[in-house]
Amino acid sequence: MSILIKNIKQLLQVREQQVDILRGKAMANLPILENAYVYIENDTIIEFGLMEDFTNIEAEQTIDATGKIVLPSWCDSHTHIVYAGNRVNEFVDRINGLSYAEIANRGGGILNSAKVLAETSEEDLYQQSLKRLNKVIALGTGAIEIKTGYGLSVASELKMLRVVKRLKQESLAKIIPTLLAAHAIPEDYKNDKQDYINLITDELIPKAADLQIADYIDVFCEEGYFSVEDTDAILKAGATYHLQPKIHVNQFNILGGVALGVKHKALSVDHLEELNNDDIEALKNSDTMPVALPACSFFLGIPYTPARKIIDSGLPLAIATDYNPGSTPSGNMNFIVSTACIKLKMTPQEAINAATINGAYAMGLEKTYGSITRGKKANLIITKPMESYFELPYAFGDDPIDTVIINGQLFK
Repeated sequence: MSILIKNIKQLLQVREQQVDILRGKAMANLPILENAYVYIENDTIIEFGLMEDFTNIEAEQTIDATGKIVLPSWCDSHTHIVYAGNRVNEFVDRINGLSYAEIANRGGGILNSAKVLAETSEEDLYQQSLKRLNKVIALGTGAIEIKTGYGLSVASELKMLRVVKRLKQESLAKIIPTLLAAHAIPEDYKNDKQDYINLITDELIPKAADLQIADYIDVFCEEGYFSVEDTDAILKAGATYHLQPKIHVNQFNILGGVALGVKHKALSVDHLEELNNDDIEALKNSDTMPVALPACSFFLGIPYTPARKIIDSGLPLAIATDYNPGSTPSGNMNFIVSTACIKLKMTPQEAINAATINGAYAMGLEKTYGSITRGKKANLIITKPMESYFELPYAFGDDPIDTVIINGQLFK
């Protein structure tokens, strides 16, 4: 299958040479071609350029993008979309004044999701998750990380991994599976946390590794969940099976998890709603990507990740949805880009870079996704007609998507 997209008003994120990561001031640079074309063969970007330089290219399908913007599909590096049911009642509880911690202490939150997931068949869990996945693809996401974490038992975590594997096999989107081995303490282990950690390190991680599905391991390093010492032990166990960390840190408290992530060569440290100078210094001269999850802050009413401090310190930043039933029941990356501009005070250029090139890096996909570069995967968004790409974050309540192309195929 070959596709020619021509008369593109603005072609965004055009990179003649491979760019792996954007840091600090470089995040403000978003290369654009005005009045452009891009040519795709099978699943690969073959050529692009200005319409004034266009020579006749024969394609099986031609798309006239007059008045429209074309850019790489979104790279969402942090989601939990494999879950069962929802937590609508907890949403109402928060409106009535209960905090995230208070809901969790009453047996809600992650424990609630784990109970429902355990009672849900693997086929039902797959169908629920596939519906969510297809919805986010239609919203422009072409590469996505999916974490486990709502199992809280060996059997349920392995069930989640099998569902992620099936999604990976049957979806056009690029899916990165992560074993969120330590998300919360199950009710049966609330007085024996060390026994649960032993279950994770001695049984869950080896059995998950035997399935050869996940490349990454995650821990919720937070007060009331897993301490820095707990996290260290779990990450060491994961390293034995070559699982690289992508960890939750600094959502509510600063415990030293950022420095620990850097020590363990974490691909990313995610959340960072709370951040201090020690964390900034730990991230400097590292290969670890800070990841902000602004929709979580929006939904829970907690502080936003200090993006300006991160970027102005010369660091990179990625943004992702955190799609999950409790704190972010949405996988809309268009809203994430808008929220990054409105609440994190990122420029449109920085936000788009954070959601494409840097998002790809935060999944280990920077060589094949995240930019309009010859030889990269043909995962593209074609917007509805608009004056400029500034409208993407500006019109935050609109649906800007006209067409999504995943692996060189029109997604329907």
